[in-house]
Amino acid sequence: MVYEYVYPLIAAMSLVGGMCVFQLTRNVFMNPDVRVNKSHRQSAVLENADEGEKYHHHAFRRFLGTQRPEVFPAINRFFAGPATVPKSDRQN
Repeated sequence: MVYEYVYPLIAAMSLVGGMCVFQLTRNVFMNPDVRVNKSHRQSAVLENADEGEKYHHHAFRRFLGTQRPEVFPAINRFFAGPATVPKSDRQN
C-alpha cells in the first residue's frame, strides 16, 4: 500500500543522483580548470583558452543556440494570436 507512493520518490531521487554523477564526472574529465596529472598541477596558470572555449561551447549549448527561447511554443502561438507570430511559424 505505502510502496506505491515510495516508487516515484525513488525514481526521482535516482534521476537526480544520476544527473549529479554525470555533472561531476564531466567536470573531472573535461573541465580545463581541473588538474589531475602532476605536470598540469605544477603550473599556477594554464594557457588553455582554446580548451576552455571548447568546454564552454559544447554540443548541447550549440543546439540550444539555434532554438527559440520558448517553453511551450504552441501555447504561446495560441494565446499571442496570428498578428504576433512570425510568418515562418504560421500554420495555414
